[in-house]
Amino acid sequence: MSGEAQLEALLEIINSSARQAIAEYKNRGTSVPTLDAPEFHSLDLEEDTVALKKAIRLLEGACQQLCVTLAPPQHTVINFAQSYDWACIDVAIRAGIADILNEHPEGMHISELAELAHLEKGKLSRVLRVLASKGCFTLVDTDVFANNRLSLILRSSSNAGCLVRIHAQDVSQVAGVLYETLVDPEYATSYEPDKAPLIYVLKQKGLASFFDWIKEDDERREHYHRAMIGLGEIMGSLSVLHHYPWENVSTVCDVGASIGTFSLPLAKKFPHIKITDQDLSEVLVQAKDVWAKDAPEVLQEQRVEFIPLNFFEESPVEGKDVYYLRNIIHDWPDAKAAVILRNVRKAMGPHSRLLIHDYVLANGNRKSVSTSESMGADIAPEPMLPNFGAGNSRMYQQDLNMWFIHNAKERTLADSISLGAGAGLRLEKVYDLAESAVLEFRLA
Repeated sequence: MSGEAQLEALLEIINSSARQAIAEYKNRGTSVPTLDAPEFHSLDLEEDTVALKKAIRLLEGACQQLCVTLAPPQHTVINFAQSYDWACIDVAIRAGIADILNEHPEGMHISELAELAHLEKGKLSRVLRVLASKGCFTLVDTDVFANNRLSLILRSSSNAGCLVRIHAQDVSQVAGVLYETLVDPEYATSYEPDKAPLIYVLKQKGLASFFDWIKEDDERREHYHRAMIGLGEIMGSLSVLHHYPWENVSTVCDVGASIGTFSLPLAKKFPHIKITDQDLSEVLVQAKDVWAKDAPEVLQEQRVEFIPLNFFEESPVEGKDVYYLRNIIHDWPDAKAAVILRNVRKAMGPHSRLLIHDYVLANGNRKSVSTSESMGADIAPEPMLPNFGAGNSRMYQQDLNMWFIHNAKERTLADSISLGAGAGLRLEKVYDLAESAVLEFRLA
């Protein structure tokens, strides 16, 4: 395919995927969203947005590939290095700009806004100008800013905003020493959790572990727990309730269940399923309070049980139809992940299935996409990069996040197949949910 033909094909993908996204919005609401909309679209808050996410994945990937093809390379690379969006987001969150503007939907002049935020107006204006140029906040008049659909995420009430805050405020510091950890003999070749780049930074502050860092600050701990809920919202994790055949499942063991982020909505949507939540005992104490508040009928009907588990030292309860692990395996390097899978494998019966719900890194070349296609993972059409390029950028950024924080990683499909095989498990199917994927394993 000639260069011009490739560009025309990308333009066609952009056009068709944009129209598909528009159709999804119109099917779920009265209209499509606008950039300066002061509130969320109804589709923004739904559990199942896989069709929209797949359209946006194509759109973002094709747009970025078209832009970097046509733009001078120095233009694009300096954009990579010179993006300070994270720093501006950090200022906006810590100064509570979106919360202040929430009380002034018509907008507020920078002089009043800066006074309430206790910041110098000229400098705050420059920060908000950067964000508004990317569509976050609306410049409604000269030096007058208002919230819009994007900046609503930066309000203190937003769980996704808590995740944004952690990355802008904390993980950014870790990214700044990445090269140092690559050349430090103690850290360079280690994949142990206590040799993560985060630990490199924390030791300079007199802290020894990720858990020390979390426990040190009550506000940080609260933000972290809410950020994990926000990650589920960003990943669209509950779309699995709509894209897996739960009607054929009678029993589920949620391994590393936390407070029931997945299993509680599962219990509400599928009342025929008996659920076992397993996590550390101190986590389950909190979980029982959450269930009592949000799903008392499930407790009364005895459709859920809570059993403590340390998945490195023991196996889950035996013989369940489904063992579900979400955002668990990616927290650990291969050696520790293998221990978890072997312990789950011991509990599985001939009919059991293991569902691993994580990001799955897609192939960046077309020489090795056949396995992905045969298992059910989506592949981008030519001439796009087969991994959707920028359309899947968050999974690659998340892979770096797991390295920075835990010295762990997101895995390719081949990585997961190999890891499962080592534990006596066979990958049977991939449920591609656009942002993340569910890998279904059975006994080998």
